[in-house]
Amino acid sequence: MRALVLLLAAALALVPAAPAAADGTPGSTRIKDITTLKGMRENQLVGYGLVVGLANTGDTLRNSPFTEQSLRSMLDRMGVNVHADRLRARNIAAVAVTAELPPFIGRGQRIDVTVSALGDARSLLGGTLLITPLMGADGQIYAVAQGPVAVSGFAAQGEAASITQGVPTTGRVPNGATIERELPDHFGNMRSLILELRNPDFRTSVRIADAVNAYTQRRFGARGAFERDYRSVLLVNPPAVSPVRFLAEIGDLLVAPDAPARVVIDERTGTVVIGADVRISTVAVTHGNLTVRITEQPIASQPEPFSRGETVVLPDTRISVDQPEGRLAILEGSSLQTLVSGLNQIGLRPAGIIAILQAIKSAGALQADLVVQ
Repeated sequence: MRALVLLLAAALALVPAAPAAADGTPGSTRIKDITTLKGMRENQLVGYGLVVGLANTGDTLRNSPFTEQSLRSMLDRMGVNVHADRLRARNIAAVAVTAELPPFIGRGQRIDVTVSALGDARSLLGGTLLITPLMGADGQIYAVAQGPVAVSGFAAQGEAASITQGVPTTGRVPNGATIERELPDHFGNMRSLILELRNPDFRTSVRIADAVNAYTQRRFGARGAFERDYRSVLLVNPPAVSPVRFLAEIGDLLVAPDAPARVVIDERTGTVVIGADVRISTVAVTHGNLTVRITEQPIASQPEPFSRGETVVLPDTRISVDQPEGRLAILEGSSLQTLVSGLNQIGLRPAGIIAILQAIKSAGALQADLVVQ
C-alpha cells in the first residue's frame, strides 16, 4: 500500500501545473477565446442535389427545367429510360447543399449540411437528400452527403387561405456528410505558431505576449511570445513540449482585451451600443419634438327636403401642432455610467438618442468612432 501511494505521488509530481491567471482584472478573457491559430480555419463546401419523398410540395417541373433534367439524368444512370415521356412529379426538389469543413478533420468523420431549395418547391418537410458530392473552391470532392432533411418550419394552404411558419424551404441533415478527402496537415511539424486576434488591437497584442512570457519564464525558463503587429502574436514552441500541449496551456491564460472607443448605431432597429471607453467633452444638449397632425374628416352636405339639390361631400381639414418643451442637459462623459445617466436625464427614445449622438459627433465632442449601420 505504501508503494502504491509513493507511485501515485511521483506520477502527480510529473503532471504540469495548470496555468495561473495572468490577469485578474474585470473583463479578463482566455486567450483561446480572443485569438485563432493562423492556418486553422474552416473551408466552405457546396454541392447540387435532389430531395425526394416530398408530399406534393416539390418543384413544378414545368417551371424548374433543371429539376427535370437532373431527374432524367439520375434515372438514366440507374437504367430507366424516360426521355420519351413527360415527367409530372411533384415530390422532388432541386437543392443547393452547403457545409463547412472543419480544420484537422479526418477521413470518415461526419459533418452537418444545410439544404436549400433552388426551384419553386413549397416545403422540404419529410424529404430525403440523395447522395450529393460536396466540392471545395478547388473543384475537388471532399465529402459526400445523404440523409433525411430536418425542417423546422412548415407551410399549408387551401383554396382561400395559406399559412407559413419559419422557412420550410431550408433544412439541415445532421451528420449528413462523410469526409472523403483530408486537407494537408503540417501542424505537428510547426515550431513557430502565430495567434491572430479576432479584434485586432495593439494593447491586446502586447498583453497577450506579456501573459505568455510570464508563464513560459516560470514554466520553461525562456520567453515564448513576441508581438508581431496589432493583430498577431508569434509563439515559440518549447522543444520538449508538443504544439498541442503548448497551445492548450497557453489558451487558458487570462488577458483583458482592449478595444478602441466606438459607438455603434443601427437606425433601422433603434439599437445603440456604446463602448466602455467612450468619452464626451462637456456639451449642453436640448432635444424637442415638433409634431404636426393633419386629419381629414369629410362631411356630407344634405339638401333641404323636397328640394332639387344634390348630396355633396365637403372637405374638413383639421391641423394640430404639438411641440413639447425641450429640456437642457449638460453631458460630460467622464465614464460610461456618467454618459448614460446624462442621456437618461433628457428622457429620450432611441431615435432621439441616435440624433443627439450624431449631432455631438458633428460638434467634435464625441471622442469615439461613430459606426452607423
